[in-house]
Amino acid sequence: MLSNMNTITKTEVEVQVPEGAKLIDDVFYVWKTRYGLFSSMTKTGRKMLTGVYEDNVTIMTRWHLKCEQEGWPPGSVSIVNTTTVSDL
Repeated sequence: MLSNMNTITKTEVEVQVPEGAKLIDDVFYVWKTRYGLFSSMTKTGRKMLTGVYEDNVTIMTRWHLKCEQEGWPPGSVSIVNTTTVSDL
């Protein structure tokens, strides 16, 4: 599988960029996976999202990165379950 990837070296960090990946906004890559889905990752190699449609993956990756920078909107983050461990 590594034979299908290009290598980008940046300040001692080597990132494997999948063949055919598009650089979006000079911030993240989007590519079609071998299963026909689309995935994204940042230029630093952090895997982000996977989805059925390329446009949706691009839009949601932009939104996710924006929220990481500016903070998540109220109501967009919720705790599903909580656990407490105590000594008996």
